[in-house]
Amino acid sequence: MIKTAVIGYGLSARIFHLPFIHHQPELQLVAISSSQEQLRQDYPRLQHYADGSELIAHSDAELVIITSPNHSHYPLARQALLAGKDVLVEKPFVVTAAEGEELLALAARQQRILAVYHNRRFDGDFLTLQHLLRGGQLGEIRHFESHFDRFRPIPRARWREQAVPGGGILYDLGPHLIDQALLLFGPPEAITARCRRLRAGAEATDYFHLQLHYADKEVVLHSSPFCAAPTPRFVLQGTLGSYHKYGLDPQEDALRAGAAPGGPDWGLEAESQHGRLYTEQEACTLPTLAGNYQLFYRQLAQALQRRLPPPVTPADALLGIRLIELACRSYEQGRTLEVSR
Repeated sequence: MIKTAVIGYGLSARIFHLPFIHHQPELQLVAISSSQEQLRQDYPRLQHYADGSELIAHSDAELVIITSPNHSHYPLARQALLAGKDVLVEKPFVVTAAEGEELLALAARQQRILAVYHNRRFDGDFLTLQHLLRGGQLGEIRHFESHFDRFRPIPRARWREQAVPGGGILYDLGPHLIDQALLLFGPPEAITARCRRLRAGAEATDYFHLQLHYADKEVVLHSSPFCAAPTPRFVLQGTLGSYHKYGLDPQEDALRAGAAPGGPDWGLEAESQHGRLYTEQEACTLPTLAGNYQLFYRQLAQALQRRLPPPVTPADALLGIRLIELACRSYEQGRTLEVSR
């Protein structure tokens, strides 16, 4: 059993991590750090710590999972690696590429596994998209759009929307869209970006429109807080046809409703949410594959036991952080910037 500790007891820990830790037999939850009184009621028999630094210093955990605010990812991951622990960091990996480079080097020196939680690699619609691309049904891809839109026209009083390092929607939802695009197509040649505060009273970026430029295709990554009507999740256009997909993977809603992961229907979408495939000859519904965030934890447990690369490496995540930094500079300078190789 791998003794596991979680830093933070917010939405990320409660919804996206703890349910899957409980369902992964190789992992034994031994400690959580949080100032929330609810923690002691929910987990009365665990080791409790007031903050992440104290947990790292005194817990006997072998794996530390960091779900605290974005600006704390780097110092806590650094402390855990120096303490000889393996580390899983919630996205975004870090706030700056320089921080990520230091952690990458430190993990190598300490011979510890450092992983980043990009669970949306295991969304059903994204798995379907990958399957579609492998099958070649759309021919050569020329255009791809990925949207994560919401209707939240009024800012909320929470750290994710404050003017702090790592705050704003580009660091919240941007890592998901960027990671998926990089997994599909690799690094772009250049990037053009708009990263704005469009809501009245917004302190941090709440809208982004990123265009990734490739030699043979264009990729658009977009998020807006003003989408009251349905907008596409994915649009994929190729030389032989197109694929359009609406709606988000159902796992998050199921977890928020208190459902436990697993079971024959886990991660299955309603048929009404399935995407449509269009070719010159026909249009048809393409069933969405079942999503499964547990696969991330299954692969992580195997990596920890066998000392193999984790399902999402810090090198993968670091490229995403570099693109976020480039996107900010592109908007500030009002021009397209090359992506260094």
